Amino acid sequence: MLKTISSIFFITILSLFFISCTDNQKNKKFELEKNVIKVGATPIPHGEILEFIRPLLKEKGYDLEIKNVTDYVTANIAVDEGELDANFFQHAPYLYEFNKNRKTHLVKTVSVHLEPMGLYSRKIHNIKNLENESIIAIPNDTTNKSRALDLLESIGLLTFKTVSFKTVLDIEKNPKNLFIKELDAAQLPRILSEIDAAVINTNYALSANLNPLKDAIAIESKDSKYANIIAVKRGNEKKDYIKVLNNLLNSKEVKEFIRNKYKGSIVEAF
Repeated sequence: MLKTISSIFFITILSLFFISCTDNQKNKKFELEKNVIKVGATPIPHGEILEFIRPLLKEKGYDLEIKNVTDYVTANIAVDEGELDANFFQHAPYLYEFNKNRKTHLVKTVSVHLEPMGLYSRKIHNIKNLENESIIAIPNDTTNKSRALDLLESIGLLTFKTVSFKTVLDIEKNPKNLFIKELDAAQLPRILSEIDAAVINTNYALSANLNPLKDAIAIESKDSKYANIIAVKRGNEKKDYIKVLNNLLNSKEVKEFIRNKYKGSIVEAF
C-alpha cells in the first residue's frame, strides 16, 4: 500500500514538472514568435523617433506598429490591459501619479529625451510685456500642471507654498493678478490666440509648428527631471522584445537623430 502511494506521489510530481516545463516552453516560444511590437505614442516627436528606429527594429526581426494617441489616459490603460506592448509620451512623475490614481501597474524602462516645457503667446514677445489680469492656460493633469506652475514661478510670475505637486490653491503671491486656466494639454495650442499665454508641452507645441527655442517667451531649464520615457506593464520590462526596443531608443543612432532633427528643442536624456 505504501509503495503504491509513493508511486502515485512520484507520478504526480513528475506530471507537475512536465506541465511546468511545457508552460515555460510555451512562454519562451511565444516570446520568440512575437515579431510585432505595438507602441502607443503622440505623433511629434515620439512617433517620429519611433519611425526612425522602425528599420533598425526590422533588422532585429521585429515589425513596429505605432498607434498615434492624443489621450494620455487611454494610452496608459491600453498598456495596462495588454492592448499595447508599450507607450512613449510621458515622464516618470506623471506615470507614478497615474499608477497611484488608476491602480495600474506600469513601469518605466528607459528615458529617451527631454522636451522643455515653454510659455507661448500670440500677443506678446517678451514676458515683461505681460499685463495685469492676463489669462494663462496650463495643462490640467496633476504632474504637468505642477510642472507648468514651476515654470511660472521660475520666471517670477507666481510664488507658491512648499508642496509635492503645485496647484492654483497653493499660490502665495500673484503680483499681476493672473488668471490661471486649466485645460487638457492637447487643447492648449488650439486656444492660444484666445488667451494671453499658455504653458505647452513640447510635443503639442511642435504639432502646432511652435518651436520651443524660437517661439517660447520662457522655457523650462534643460536640467528638468521630466524626461520622456518608455512605459510597459510590470512584468514585461525583461521581455526580449522590450529590451531590443529600449536598446535602440538609447542608441547612438537615435542620439544623432534627435540632435540633427530637433536642433536643441528636444534633447536626448541618455
